[in-house]
Amino acid sequence: MSDLSVLYDAPGPRAKARNLVYSAVFLVLLGLLLWWALDAMADKNQLAAEKWSPFVNDSRMWTTYLIPGLLNTLKAAALAIVIALPLGALLGIGRLSEHRWVSLPVGTVVEFFRAIPVLLMMIFANQAYAQFTDIDSEVRPLYAVVTGLVLYNASVIAEIVRAGVLSLPSGQTDAAKAIGMRKSQIMLYVLLPQAVTAMLPALVSQLVVIVKDTALGGAVLGYAELLNQVRVITANYGANVIAALTVVALIFIALNFLLTSFASWLEGRLRRGKRSAGAVLHGADTEMDFDEPHVEPHARK
Repeated sequence: MSDLSVLYDAPGPRAKARNLVYSAVFLVLLGLLLWWALDAMADKNQLAAEKWSPFVNDSRMWTTYLIPGLLNTLKAAALAIVIALPLGALLGIGRLSEHRWVSLPVGTVVEFFRAIPVLLMMIFANQAYAQFTDIDSEVRPLYAVVTGLVLYNASVIAEIVRAGVLSLPSGQTDAAKAIGMRKSQIMLYVLLPQAVTAMLPALVSQLVVIVKDTALGGAVLGYAELLNQVRVITANYGANVIAALTVVALIFIALNFLLTSFASWLEGRLRRGKRSAGAVLHGADTEMDFDEPHVEPHARK
């Protein structure tokens, strides 16, 4: 019996046949939908070569528009990630504090920013920077995008950290207390290192969200990120909106795929490191004569 059979009954011959029929019907419907979409695009002249050829034949399409937009996307996402990760970890640890004067205000902050749409925080931050600071208008959208991303995603990461620590067995904390470790030492050296592996998939999903949400700043605040370059491309190369959006979507897919692939590799490496940690006792070393005191092999004559 396989491990999956514990969760549900293994399908029999009739169920397998039905699954094959359902899969075939789904593939046929998907093919028809794709054909309809391509046919509609062809009727609107969206599949014409002149709309797609600039992405292959004109190097300025990449050097002037797409690559600078991608770099701006990566800049905003990197700044937000670098700030949101440690801030979210601190907020998550604060929510786990046994002191009400710490956990209560931290929980209020987390729930407040987690409930507000990230786009609203970007717009509010942009207006606040415009009225109360002297930040140049050219870089103000970057500040607003990063601020909105940090406030929202730090609160979400705080909940991920809290859930990851609470998922650990209580015996870990009890054992650390038994050997005299302080609360801060238990959190930093016992709980958080073990919770990292459990939190990693959720953290990676949130990092992908950060990368994609940079597009909100381009759509509303005019930040020159990747998606915002579609407007400039269509203004200089004609009405090729579908082609430009398709290329930008493929770039986002490739970027997020690289991020998730790296995270999967890192998670596997962490799990293998945990399995290989600790001393390994060989069979010959475990044999001991209980009638005589144990003597190290190099001390025996």
